[in-house]
Amino acid sequence: MKVWQCIVCKYIHKGESLPEKCPVCNVPAIKFKEMDAASIPPKPEAKKPLEKEIIEKGSIFEKIKLLLTKHHAHPISAHIPNGILPLILLLWAAAWIMEYDLLSKAAFINLIFVLVLLPFVIFTGRLEWQKKYNASFSGVFKIKIAVTIVITILSIISFAWYIINPDILSSSNALMFILINIVIVIAVGIAGYIGGKLVFKD
Repeated sequence: MKVWQCIVCKYIHKGESLPEKCPVCNVPAIKFKEMDAASIPPKPEAKKPLEKEIIEKGSIFEKIKLLLTKHHAHPISAHIPNGILPLILLLWAAAWIMEYDLLSKAAFINLIFVLVLLPFVIFTGRLEWQKKYNASFSGVFKIKIAVTIVITILSIISFAWYIINPDILSSSNALMFILINIVIVIAVGIAGYIGGKLVFKD
């Protein structure tokens, strides 16, 4: 049985023929390289010389970047806003339906926490994208980047709108405000799905 490896995301495919596209990063079959299974070095061993050089000679910033990617800072940090944003939507919706201002304040406080964390999530995501996927701009990464932009922009809009009008949920624009937060949660779901597909490679 032949063994093929995607040169972008390192996905390994076994079979006599190639898939049309990489099931992980969505690049075309031309990006696969045939290789002997025994010749594929384990990832940690392949990275050790570079890691050792960075630890010994790299700048503090390079060492921090190495630690962040090595210890999976992006998936760990991404789980926090991914879990909190659906809660924020539920709190906004409950505050709107029940006309209970305390719930909207709770949603707003959680949103502040998400906005504070988002730059770190984006930064670590960019590091991982560059190091593990060679900054591939294939379809799956275009979608992931697009939904990240949507989440960030709409979260800022939601935050600013509530700051400008704390009574938004009792105004005629309440439904539009809720719909914005629904789109945020949908985008979070897409980002989480793609992230899981990249991690588990199935």
